[in-house]
Amino acid sequence: MVDLLLVDLSRLQFALTALYHFLFVPLTLGLSILIAMMETVYVMTRRPIWRDMTKFWGVLFGINFALGVATGITMEFQFGMNWAFYSHYVGDVFGAPLAIEGLMAFFLEATFVGLFFFGWDRLSARAHLVVTWLMALGTNFSALWILVANGWMQNPVGSAFNVDTMRMEVTDFLAVIMNPVAQAKFVHTVSAGYVCAAAFVLGVSSWYMLKGRHVALAKRSFVIASAFGLASTLSVIVLGDESGYALTDNQKMKLAAIEAMWKTEPPPADFTAFGIPDLKERVTRYAVHIPWAMGLIGTRSLDKPIEGIEELVAKAEVRIRNGILAYDALERIKADRTDQAAREAFARSSADLGYALLLKRFVADPREASEAQIKEASWTTVPHVPSLFFTFRIMVLCAFVLLAVFAVAFWHTMREEEAPRWLFRMAIIAMPLPWIAIEFGWFVAEVGRQPWIIDGVLPTFLATSELGVYNLFLTIAGFTLLYGVLAVIEVKLMLAAIRKGPDISREVEAMFATTRAPARPLAVQPAE
Repeated sequence: MVDLLLVDLSRLQFALTALYHFLFVPLTLGLSILIAMMETVYVMTRRPIWRDMTKFWGVLFGINFALGVATGITMEFQFGMNWAFYSHYVGDVFGAPLAIEGLMAFFLEATFVGLFFFGWDRLSARAHLVVTWLMALGTNFSALWILVANGWMQNPVGSAFNVDTMRMEVTDFLAVIMNPVAQAKFVHTVSAGYVCAAAFVLGVSSWYMLKGRHVALAKRSFVIASAFGLASTLSVIVLGDESGYALTDNQKMKLAAIEAMWKTEPPPADFTAFGIPDLKERVTRYAVHIPWAMGLIGTRSLDKPIEGIEELVAKAEVRIRNGILAYDALERIKADRTDQAAREAFARSSADLGYALLLKRFVADPREASEAQIKEASWTTVPHVPSLFFTFRIMVLCAFVLLAVFAVAFWHTMREEEAPRWLFRMAIIAMPLPWIAIEFGWFVAEVGRQPWIIDGVLPTFLATSELGVYNLFLTIAGFTLLYGVLAVIEVKLMLAAIRKGPDISREVEAMFATTRAPARPLAVQPAE
């Protein structure tokens, strides 16, 4: 039987390292673009203040980039260490985008990061600008291939199970790359990174404005962050809607769990703004609905239903029964590779093999499963509804709060009037919100896929390595301690760099000598 404690600890370790790694990734994605934009203005105007801005935010980018690389390497090694059967079973598919990420995007990114920092006095202004944009593109390409791999886990297109190798193999690599789930995840995740960087720049700039320090740099950074943040937040919201639409076609159970929709509602379905899911009674209590909203988000129509959890569980039961036929045919093929009848039987029901594997949680041979075990296995296809329901809504709330902050900041910059001090304080308070939304977003994406590590193909509990529980406890403690130390180092380095401030050139110092420490923060003017 499956050791569920071993599975839970393996999942916990990967979740801790992945969530910690993704504290750094979004800021790297967004800061790289903002830095490239700032340097573009410098090359166009030759104003030293924009060069100083590029260098200052570049230092913070560099600190964050280094920690992101260190934690990312550890995470990728876990596929071989903690998830050996997963790597064996789907490595021919999953390994390709992961290898491309390492060989192309990461090396491209790392090479141009080095040129960015050490090429200021060795390259012409235009050549250095090209380097900076290539660094930004490399950073975003790195995210692309990771999300192609993750998108395939959510929607395993362009692949098939090979009865001769007993593994999943690529049948159409272009389909893997153009996977609609992967594409939606990429643009949504990258936009979230842009929001994260914009909130960071806006918050630090607001702190300078409140302190009356480096006002020339802070004013311009505030302007560019407010505009970039507003556009990025709107993009995240629109693309989040697109992700919801993609779930309707590819991950119906995840969508139903996010909505705590226990039964199929007449179209167009309402969106549940608030409620309390009751797992025992399988109802959502105290629900507050927004009419038609979920139908429009999920189906782009007023006449198509969104299936509820109970109906999807019934469909899963049918697929489990059909999957047992595939499992039986596969066992016959293992016994006799020349059994053509078994191969034909497997071909007819191979799409449901993964559902039969869900029974291995209860019985060694799925063909021996009882009726009660089949029904119980069908209900394991439902992820934890309350956690998905609440984390999704907190994520959405964070997005709309950030939209309001960026919108007010942008409005003040466009009116060329003095920004109120409360706005600066609000920008500082809002700085953690992008990270909260992003981490909760990944929680929704990954927990919502359970019980699958590859949706509909391989259950999570079958994918782990044969590690002892003691080893996992020891490594989790070690990673927690190591990452705790790295977190302290990261925060101290960031705070030290922010307190020190930018290396303002003499020309800029002279130009803005009279505005170094105003009694009240100056108006946020449009960038020169």
